[in-house]
Amino acid sequence: MGSFKVTIDRIEGNIAVLLLRDDESIKINIPLFLLPPESKERDILNISVNRDAKETETAEERVSSLLHKLKDKNQR
Repeated sequence: MGSFKVTIDRIEGNIAVLLLRDDESIKINIPLFLLPPESKERDILNISVNRDAKETETAEERVSSLLHKLKDKNQR
């Protein structure tokens, strides 16, 4: 499921409560600042979620490097 539609059910302070269009029993709370500025209750939004393989690999390499440095430091 790369993209899906939601309805902005309500806005509670700085949080928008979204309902999945295919199954409105599923609610998603999201900070309001992540939505387009003109968003309002009852708007329908297209949400896309994509895995970023390159960014994941970069993060894993960074963590691995940090763990290696920590292990080396502790062995001294």
